Amino acid sequence: MRHLTLAGLVVAAAAAGTAGAATAQARPTEATAAARAVRAASIRAHLEFLADDALEGRAPATRGGDIAAKYLRAEFQRLGLEPAGDSGGYFHRVPIIALTPAPVLSVRTGEAAARELRYRDDYVLWSMHDEPSVRAAGDLVFVGYGIVAPEQGWNDYAGTDVKGKIVVALVNDPGLRDSTIFRGKILTYYGRWTYKLEEAERQGAAGILLIHTPESATYQWGTVASSWTGPQVRVARAAGPLAVAGWLTEQSAAAIVGGTDALARLTDAAGRKGFKAVSLNASATAAVSSTIRRSETHNVVARLPGRGPRAAEAVLIGGHYDHLGVGVPVNGDSIYNGAVDNASGTAAMLAAAEAMVAAGVKPARSILFMGFAAEESGLLGSTAFAARPTIPLRQIAAVLNVDVMNLGGRTRDVSALGTDQSSLGAVFTRAAAAEGLRVSVNQDALVRGSFFRSDHFPFARAGVPALSLEGGEEFVGKPAGYAAQLGEDYGNRRYHQPSDEVLPSFDYEGAVQQVRVIVRTALAVAASPGQPSYNPGSEFRKAGEARVARP
Repeated sequence: MRHLTLAGLVVAAAAAGTAGAATAQARPTEATAAARAVRAASIRAHLEFLADDALEGRAPATRGGDIAAKYLRAEFQRLGLEPAGDSGGYFHRVPIIALTPAPVLSVRTGEAAARELRYRDDYVLWSMHDEPSVRAAGDLVFVGYGIVAPEQGWNDYAGTDVKGKIVVALVNDPGLRDSTIFRGKILTYYGRWTYKLEEAERQGAAGILLIHTPESATYQWGTVASSWTGPQVRVARAAGPLAVAGWLTEQSAAAIVGGTDALARLTDAAGRKGFKAVSLNASATAAVSSTIRRSETHNVVARLPGRGPRAAEAVLIGGHYDHLGVGVPVNGDSIYNGAVDNASGTAAMLAAAEAMVAAGVKPARSILFMGFAAEESGLLGSTAFAARPTIPLRQIAAVLNVDVMNLGGRTRDVSALGTDQSSLGAVFTRAAAAEGLRVSVNQDALVRGSFFRSDHFPFARAGVPALSLEGGEEFVGKPAGYAAQLGEDYGNRRYHQPSDEVLPSFDYEGAVQQVRVIVRTALAVAASPGQPSYNPGSEFRKAGEARVARP
């Protein structure tokens, strides 16, 4: 899960869609029939089963997680949906590898002897290869923010060959310091540490070291030291040129570049257009030995087949069914049920499928329904599907993600992460209006980069227009601030705790509103002559154009 609020963080609604975007609506009678077929009782029944103690918190590759996956398969079969996973079945394999690193990093500056940095105190480091040991050695090159953004006219690697070298990069993006470039204080994907690693690998670097500051990372060094020193869990991957990745404290980085003032000058230069990478008078040697554990889980995928010439294309509705399993007891309870996060979203996905089947919809594009695996481990199920889809990505017109539903009651508004990124936002806005709802705005979700933290995101990164459903702020019959109160209560008392379990206070009518909007959005995209497209200023536009151009 990418946020802590029950009511949901909210983002800006997009303006009208671009030419060729998904602007047509599904036949009103069909869309309305499907929306009206969404049932609160269905959402409640699925949620209560998935969040029951019998499923032991639904952790990946456990008995409870397997039961949840088999439950989804059984429900898809009951509804008469076609299997859309591997080898003609409903399951799609997700191979997981966990590597616990034991690294050594030494740095040599100028003519001085190499010195070994202190693990956890000065740096953290992990392997990017699925092997017990890996080594990288090379000159250090400061690449500013490590960004290649054609739509911004920005290329920190221009004119610099970093193949076989170790790059040093700032986190966040230049908008952090200059509100007139990129999206100002709104975090773009270029600012995420994951992007920095991806771009360094595309450039052929052997390693990357990210410079931590509380301002740029938005968290303290203690978070880095705790998060990147235990098992690093990811989807098993083929080895690329990037062998190691890690973080440096600001003090360690300053010592490498020649002092605090030198680091400040480099940082200032990196925030200006036309910055050129700087070869540092330093080199590094990194070695990582890892303890490896391998496991496997599965996405669960079904299809409501389309009719006509666009039937091979699809709109995907998905939500992650995993949670944290059995863990450290809190007040005598060790089962992390994940009722809100995300039995609620999985139940919503199933309720959407039931509604479309009950209404007898016959979409022009197929509708894919998916239970994503291992989201809590780092979006692993969606990452695995985006990397090895059972339907070509160019044929997936849109992804609609449901992660944490509104269980606080009816609202006058609704939201979704990503409405500002593509023409899909305009489709969502019209679908909400058809349900009598406005699309609300919360700048904080944009600033914190919430769009990059749930299962729609691996698809967005691959160029598929995507949204992640959010709740509203204005509750019917409730005082101002009620949404904030719900969010604070959930974030402080139940998020990722055993207390995230089914409560008598759950009101499913707000979730019904949300599912109805998702159903209308999906059917509108399914009926449109063209697929949605990314907006000109989006960092995913290039990937979107490349996706649809693939043979």
